[in-house]
Amino acid sequence: MTMESAHAPQPAAQATAAQGTALLIHPPRRSAGRRTAPLARRSIHQHGSVAGLLTVDGFALASALLLVPELPWPTAAFILLVGVQLSLHTYRGLYRPRLSPSALAELPTLLGLLGIQWFATAEALRTYDARYDIGWQTLAVLVAAQTLLGCAGRAVVYRTWRWSAVRHPQSALVVGREPLARHISSALYERAEYGLRPVGRVDPAHNQPAESASAGTAPLPVLTTPEDVTRAVRQNAVRHAVFTHPPESSPETAALVGLLAEHGCRLWLVDGAVAGTVASPRTTDPDHLWGFAVRPLSGGAHRPVARAGKRVMDASLAAVAVLAAAPVMGVCALAVRVLDGPGVIFRQERIGLHGRPFVLLKFRTVRPATEHESDVRWSVALDQRMSGIGRLLRRTSLDELPQLWNVLRGDMSLVGPRPERPYFVAKFRTMHPGYQARHRMPVGITGLAQVNGLRGDTSIEDRARFDNHYIETWSLWQDVCILARTAASLFRLGGS
Repeated sequence: MTMESAHAPQPAAQATAAQGTALLIHPPRRSAGRRTAPLARRSIHQHGSVAGLLTVDGFALASALLLVPELPWPTAAFILLVGVQLSLHTYRGLYRPRLSPSALAELPTLLGLLGIQWFATAEALRTYDARYDIGWQTLAVLVAAQTLLGCAGRAVVYRTWRWSAVRHPQSALVVGREPLARHISSALYERAEYGLRPVGRVDPAHNQPAESASAGTAPLPVLTTPEDVTRAVRQNAVRHAVFTHPPESSPETAALVGLLAEHGCRLWLVDGAVAGTVASPRTTDPDHLWGFAVRPLSGGAHRPVARAGKRVMDASLAAVAVLAAAPVMGVCALAVRVLDGPGVIFRQERIGLHGRPFVLLKFRTVRPATEHESDVRWSVALDQRMSGIGRLLRRTSLDELPQLWNVLRGDMSLVGPRPERPYFVAKFRTMHPGYQARHRMPVGITGLAQVNGLRGDTSIEDRARFDNHYIETWSLWQDVCILARTAASLFRLGGS
């Protein structure tokens, strides 16, 4: 939602959650005669921490190893086992947050992953030294024991999560229109085990004076402007937002993604308007909210371990690339200085993660008539102001090399949606639903849209669709694939 296009708040909406805490919006839950503890800021924490799951998986692995003490396990074998297990479980999504986790449902997945883990380890040990050969019967015992122990441990962890969720619920906003938003709000309020307590509904198009109420509950305030949402998030310590429709369905809801993510909210999307809808094929872990298929909305935005890995990979590869490309960058800088005059580096404000501005660096390829012109003029490959050296730098993408410094500084990532100027961001987000949602992830030098040919004067709507698809399906391996495709495209002399 943009500041320019937001509707004026209704009188009823102004007396919202912004004027009180979550306790003023709903009476305390009652569950089996127990009263839920009041929601206070100090009690806010992320239900479903992965620490418990990591501990359980480590305990299951150690216990399985004790079943075969006669094997002369080398230290490298333990490191290999732990590394393979973490990689497989993370890739399969066994550490992702879910609203309705089930250890029994995960049993087949655990069995398959542990079978791969032990088989790969056994083959590696057999190749290294025949003394470490593990028989098939021993492998079957190890896989079965670790699977059962891991499944039992996860059941205990999930029960603990539900116990904590009932006693320490977290404030949540429901984003969407009637009647689905009302059903979701009622389900969250009545089912305490989800740990989400609705404190307001966000609907920029709302034009009714009052929100309908469920039996035994107070009406939910309706928030219609970014100011309403920001105030409610801060005063009610909101940690979750449930979208009943894809954010790309309108520019207003698309803008909410960046706003809520900037405040640290975990975002969820209801995949269907009918209870029991099958989960989206883009997720490998079907989840539900009282029969409604639901999945995390932000892709990598709330995967701190994976995001830390992305940052480490960015910094490492960018540092190596800067050293390797230093001679090439020196030649480019000298060519621009000699052939086009002073002003080798072109600096321009761009919009990055969560809509924050930063200064992007490039080799200068054109000289605008004024500084303002460079901020509002759309550049194309056949710009008449482009010199011969500038055209060569564009075609080979060498003009992008200074952005490696932006990556080292943390302004950008190697892979992500391409950053745009503030003028065009404000323009595109009102014209193309889903454009604002691109800012959920760090912007990048290259991206999924770029390796699919969407560079320069191409469809903005197509770019936004590819960028949002990248965010929803993000993984470190996908970044590696995009980098490989980008490197291959350099030999085809593309460029924008």
